[in-house]
Amino acid sequence: MSKAHILVIDDEADICLLLNKFFTKKGYEVTTAQEGKEAEKILKKQTFEVVICDFKLPDYDGLELLEKIKIIQPRSRVIIITGYSDVRIAVQTLKKGAFDYVTKPLYPDEIHLTVQNALEQTESAVGDTKTKASQKVTKQPDSTFVWGESSQSQVLQKHIALIAPTDLSVLILGETGTGKEYAARAIHDKSKRNNQPFVAVDCGALPNELAGSELFGHVKGAFTGAVSDKKGCFELAHGGTLFLDEIGNLSYDNQIKLLRVLQDHKIKRLGSETEQNVDVRIIAATNEDLSTGMDEDEFREDLFHRVNEFRIDLAPLRKRKADIPAFAQHFLTKANARIGREVVGFDDSVLDLFKEKPWHGNLRELDNVIKRAVLLTEGAQIKMEVLPPELIQATQDAQEVMTTEFPTTLRAVVEKAEKQAILATLQHTGNNKSETAKLLDVDRKTLYNKLNQYEIEH
Repeated sequence: MSKAHILVIDDEADICLLLNKFFTKKGYEVTTAQEGKEAEKILKKQTFEVVICDFKLPDYDGLELLEKIKIIQPRSRVIIITGYSDVRIAVQTLKKGAFDYVTKPLYPDEIHLTVQNALEQTESAVGDTKTKASQKVTKQPDSTFVWGESSQSQVLQKHIALIAPTDLSVLILGETGTGKEYAARAIHDKSKRNNQPFVAVDCGALPNELAGSELFGHVKGAFTGAVSDKKGCFELAHGGTLFLDEIGNLSYDNQIKLLRVLQDHKIKRLGSETEQNVDVRIIAATNEDLSTGMDEDEFREDLFHRVNEFRIDLAPLRKRKADIPAFAQHFLTKANARIGREVVGFDDSVLDLFKEKPWHGNLRELDNVIKRAVLLTEGAQIKMEVLPPELIQATQDAQEVMTTEFPTTLRAVVEKAEKQAILATLQHTGNNKSETAKLLDVDRKTLYNKLNQYEIEH
């Protein structure tokens, strides 16, 4: 098997050097770039299975560069490097097609685990050969569905048991990281199609010009780069289930093509004149309000009704606190297996903290926090000292907001939030004003004005 190629994009030369040495020793081919424009040139000349990219670069922010990477190399798995205080921003990158994110400070072993996960999905992604295609529909890594104890989980379990045996289309709604694909797999596993393929496609990660090929396939010569015939996801899922994640991100033209297939149960590969019958159950998911998209003519109402024959809502983790211990133990078991550790459980104070945290990244964020904690834990239990300080601070801030009398004006709300953000960032940077200003995306003069305004010692 050939070595996997990794592109590291970071404006800090030390990080590029660290990751280059680490992954080279692990047997990977590594290329580095310190600016987005430099990375663009490299991506146009060489193929990479994985791209590790800092969110904040001198010439691009992470969302801009992510979009360019997905256009130049749509099959590359992009891992975003971000500060813990930027988890909300990291969640935005997941919506736009990033594979995952890792938070600073960086631990090479943690990034290596994320890269391994990315490569597993790359190997099992829909490819141009029959071998790759079969891997996609048969391999289901980490697909265990964890049932919680909350009232929301009990309702979810009943709904999945009710809808799974039917052939109705299902629309799963929920924030990024709430486990929409896991719920879709649970529906498939309990259906009459469970011995047939389950194919997942992330519509949010598909560039508009490639979506038709990914969904419906193409014939050789259909467009520049189509060097051989390729099956699309509908063909691969024939007889089974097709999961369309982030369906709201499909372009209007591709929505029309999708609607036609759902109505006629026939597909036509790009460049072909021949139609093929397909028997596929559709499960779609979105973190967006499709009704707003319909009002603004960005999402077709007729397509909405086609995919929304039954609706399942996944509550965010902050509204399912009773489920957190079960999810935490599941992620601990998974991390132990991947890292080779034998951490038994959590200190009570850690679980109490987990129950109070807002978890803007939901299950994915909890998974990442526990994975990092397992890496740092030397004893039998995960304790507070191995958790990111920013996590503890963010939880304390959230508790303060909940227990403090609410301000009477909107301006007071904004000022309170600004002060808390500045204090948390100062703590994160060790009171480094230049770094704090950079993280908050303001100049030093503005930061000092704010410090004086809120009477923060400096």
